Amino acid sequence: MADSVPDPSQPSQRELEALKVLWDRGESTVRDIADEMTRHGQDLAYTTVLSLLQVMEQKGYVAHRREGRAYLYRALLERARTFRNLAGDFLQRVFDGAVDEYLVHALEGKKLSAKELDELEAMIAEARKQSKPGRKGGKR
Repeated sequence: MADSVPDPSQPSQRELEALKVLWDRGESTVRDIADEMTRHGQDLAYTTVLSLLQVMEQKGYVAHRREGRAYLYRALLERARTFRNLAGDFLQRVFDGAVDEYLVHALEGKKLSAKELDELEAMIAEARKQSKPGRKGGKR
């Protein structure tokens, strides 16, 4: 499969795009998913999306129920957990776990707004609080 990833327990790029549709729209028909993926630049046939969803169901990523003649699919994977797993895998595979190196490259590649910088500072402040010695759950 052309869009496979090194870790078979992680969704491929195309599977992730289908999951994003389901996370944004909730339960959706194959046609709805195909149309939304096409709107995002992936011109996929209905049968291709149906096959994709069937494979995703076998992997435990989605489930479906029948309503009349249509199948309605829903995501079984949680969005935040999936993104966290993908980010951790990417960080490890590409940067050998070096967060500072990743951030340098990420910040060089995108100009951040004042709001985004404020959010980053808040996340860093929270991470500092969590890592203080003697704090329950802190990592040191």
